[in-house]
Amino acid sequence: MEKYAIRLPKNLQFTDDEFFDFCQENRNLRFERNANGEIIIMSPTGGLTGKKNSSITSRLWIWNEEVQLGEVFNSSTGFLLLNGAMRSPDAAWVATSRWEALSYEEQEKFPPLCPNFVVELISPSDTLKTSQEKMTEWVDNGCQLGWLIYPKEEQVWVYYDNKVERIIGFDQTLSGKTVLPGFTFELTWLR
Repeated sequence: MEKYAIRLPKNLQFTDDEFFDFCQENRNLRFERNANGEIIIMSPTGGLTGKKNSSITSRLWIWNEEVQLGEVFNSSTGFLLLNGAMRSPDAAWVATSRWEALSYEEQEKFPPLCPNFVVELISPSDTLKTSQEKMTEWVDNGCQLGWLIYPKEEQVWVYYDNKVERIIGFDQTLSGKTVLPGFTFELTWLR
């Protein structure tokens, strides 16, 4: 399934609050907004992608319940980035201090911050190039650790400490490094 971008004239750009309201009025659709103000209509995931997303998010949640260092978010959460984009990673984590610094209203809408950690899972409707550009956008907006996972090719790109490491083969374990101390993820769980 393809993704479509709706380009609005500059004089019709949504404010962050208007965009949130627009998304709430169209709950049966999923949207992102890029830094140019284009609204991207996201297709629902298929069963295999949804299953893989759940595996990642649930294991992140279990780790976080044990260490109590932050908050975990699923693929339905949109984050407002400094570049003006609103993006929804497949899984995300935000440190407690950053989350608690937000007002209740900011937490209730699209949080105006970039997660400390994000996971993007390449689904059949995604391209590698677009997914890599999105990961670069996350890092450019302050993400400290990102995993771009390509299940079909059994490859992962780890974005950390201004570097990108490519991992080939799902017989390895990903580390949360210093961002998620003690968190590991067995890539075999995605087979």
